[in-house]
Amino acid sequence: QVQLVESGGGSVPAGGSLRLSCEASERIVYPYTTAWFRQAPGKEREFVAANWRNGGNIYYADSVKGRFTMSKDSAKNMLYLQMNSLKPEDTAVYYCAADRRLILSSLRVSEQYDYWGRGTQVTVSS
Repeated sequence: QVQLVESGGGSVPAGGSLRLSCEASERIVYPYTTAWFRQAPGKEREFVAANWRNGGNIYYADSVKGRFTMSKDSAKNMLYLQMNSLKPEDTAVYYCAADRRLILSSLRVSEQYDYWGRGTQVTVSS
């Protein structure tokens, strides 16, 4: 069972940047799909970005496209989420997730992921 631990959250002013990290307990290579989700207070967990089955494409939510960049270092069992031009509406708890059997059509569905970290808080002030 993969264990995931996020870090790097914090409080920044609007327009600032943060880099989130997620350390996995084992190598997260094919066939793992890895992803970032977020959940704001009173809202459902929403998709941010994902890398399907360790392939070359990264998929992003429209709300973060062009501002956030997902990357990974498989040798170090690490995932990253570089967040630039942050907005107050980006305020949320950010989670990394992984799954071995996810199909592409379920990429944005949080319920389809088996493994989750505990999350890291990101707060963006206006």
